[in-house]
Amino acid sequence: MTPRRPGLQEIDLGATWELIDFLCAHKVDGIVFMGTTGEFLHFSIEERIRLVSLAVKRSRVPIWINVSHSTLDGAIELANAACTSGAAGLLLMPPYYFRYRPDEILAFFRKFAATVNGNAKTLLYHIPVFNNGIPLDVAEQLLKDGTFAGIKDSSGDWDSFAGLKRLYDETPFALLAGNDGLFAKARAQGAPGGISGVASALPELLVALNRNVVAANSERVALLDGRLREFMDWLEFFPTPVGVKEAAILRGIKCGDHAVPFSPAQEIKREEFRAWFKAWLPVVQKECVDQ
Repeated sequence: MTPRRPGLQEIDLGATWELIDFLCAHKVDGIVFMGTTGEFLHFSIEERIRLVSLAVKRSRVPIWINVSHSTLDGAIELANAACTSGAAGLLLMPPYYFRYRPDEILAFFRKFAATVNGNAKTLLYHIPVFNNGIPLDVAEQLLKDGTFAGIKDSSGDWDSFAGLKRLYDETPFALLAGNDGLFAKARAQGAPGGISGVASALPELLVALNRNVVAANSERVALLDGRLREFMDWLEFFPTPVGVKEAAILRGIKCGDHAVPFSPAQEIKREEFRAWFKAWLPVVQKECVDQ
């Protein structure tokens, strides 16, 4: 998430440092800033650069930065700044809003890779519900020749992930599950990791789920994955990433205003969610502790 100063299009850095400390305390392996859950498109390039330059210094775990932009020049500017700041890696979507053909998307990624100054690894960022997406044949070309270090698949489509998994089995790369609903299944079938939006508010749940997948504890995996799905069912009532931010607020994390105000019907649903979450969280926190 990206905490925002009330009434402004500026990042609340103090709240962001508290968020970093919260996530590190729950033993995440790394933190991604300015992704979809981070609402990157609401902030200027200058604000995005300011965040990464300071977050890297604050965090005790590696920081990865989504440098996606609607233009190639914008993505390159963000990437160069992130590399200079010491980010561990980058994520890059295809250019968004306008529609582009597969050959144009391929050209965009190749030009980016040839132009960025820095050694940070870059992940393709596949989230077709919000932009053009990355066709499998385009991903194959960019991953097999080593142009990109891997891919975050946030499609939520198992067939899409399975296609990437077949490529991974032939030539390994960083194949990361980006959809929380597929996280446990993807990890169990060999995906080397994941990037979770829900973990912004519930890091202990995703950390525990991952730990039990690695330990092949199927009973605990089923329990924790079920809890994750209970939470995700509530997210469907709100725009992305409102539900995650509401959960974080209830945990004492200052997030600022939502990008769009609630309708009267949503205000009612938010109160229902808050009551449910307050009762649900303590139970889940106990279940996340190894038995």
